[in-house]
Amino acid sequence: MAELWFYHLERSELERALPPLLEKCLQRGWRALVRAGSSERLDALDAALWTWRDESFLPHARQGAAGLDPARQPILLTEAPGNPNGAQALFLIDGAEPGSLDGYERACVVFDGRDEAALEKARSQWKQAKAAGVAASYWRESAAGKWEKQA
Repeated sequence: MAELWFYHLERSELERALPPLLEKCLQRGWRALVRAGSSERLDALDAALWTWRDESFLPHARQGAAGLDPARQPILLTEAPGNPNGAQALFLIDGAEPGSLDGYERACVVFDGRDEAALEKARSQWKQAKAAGVAASYWRESAAGKWEKQA
């Protein structure tokens, strides 16, 4: 079963914090699936991934795009359940539900700690994971914008 990592944003916006995490997945040779709670969030992420660095972009696609073969996408953005690109890493944003974690190496819940509803949802997901015996880690964004493991 996948490890479940929680990333607590305190300073950065998701569109700035997520690309480095996705880049680390690609460096490991992993594919990533980003599951969001809304199409609007996926629109913002889609734009951010194309322009997150001046000298590079992160190769990705939106599920359902015309002519798209999901299985060939290193990073796939979706609202749907399943794992159509055979990802090893699942990123859950905006309260998206994980569904089955079978087949993933790691699942990551990325949430904005400045949003009370997002914070409560993440707490609930943490409690459920611990009760189910899932190996869970909690990472908090530092004042310097680095991730620090808290639990």
